[in-house]
Amino acid sequence: MFEYNITPKCLANKVILITGAGDGIGKQAALTYASLGANVILLGKTVSKLEAVYDEIITQGYVEPAIVPLDMKGAKKQHYIEMVSTIMSQFGQLDGVLLNASVLGELTPFAQIDEQMWHDVMQVNSTAQFLLAQALLPALEMNNGGSLIFTSSGVGNKGRAFWGAYSVSKFTNESMMQIIADEYENTDLRTNAINPGATATNMRQSAYPSEDQKTLATPEEIMPLYVYLMSEDSNGINGQRLNAQ
Repeated sequence: MFEYNITPKCLANKVILITGAGDGIGKQAALTYASLGANVILLGKTVSKLEAVYDEIITQGYVEPAIVPLDMKGAKKQHYIEMVSTIMSQFGQLDGVLLNASVLGELTPFAQIDEQMWHDVMQVNSTAQFLLAQALLPALEMNNGGSLIFTSSGVGNKGRAFWGAYSVSKFTNESMMQIIADEYENTDLRTNAINPGATATNMRQSAYPSEDQKTLATPEEIMPLYVYLMSEDSNGINGQRLNAQ
């Protein structure tokens, strides 16, 4: 695992947006960030899941989170622009963003990839990330030391048979991260990508249905890297693809 000594309240007073916050790694990141003092904004498409995370954060006595129900498959550029405007109006700052939401699609031979499935995966995993990042960059740039985190994969910089659309989409995530990091190199904004590795999530189970998830790392166990890149300790780390495991 990535080694980082998490100190209490290291994210105090930070406003952090997490996409895909209703389940898996996104949910755990939201809970972890909240436990460290952050005011988290939960973005996802399933309201009931977001409300469950909200309730858990409130029950633990952490700062009350905000909920942004948004289906990235159908959202347009203006939706993201309005969302960022609302965030800045309500909170006055945005310190960090974890772009975690994604869909797997189907694992299939390249020659048999369904065109609609390809478009759906690219819409959520690539186009939505592009539109979100565009809308978020001005707000993050306003803050000294803002952190933008993309989510990559083991197939995000080396293609693998049958992972077609998902693999290509993760390549684009790493490319966007590198481009933004290079363009903002001389600012306080840092942009990086996390490869979570094999983690016990519903998406992983869909990809490997016969795998024993008890042998995998839990979302909680990989949180040190997620906290590190949101904390002040990662100031100066820019344009990097880091492995959580």
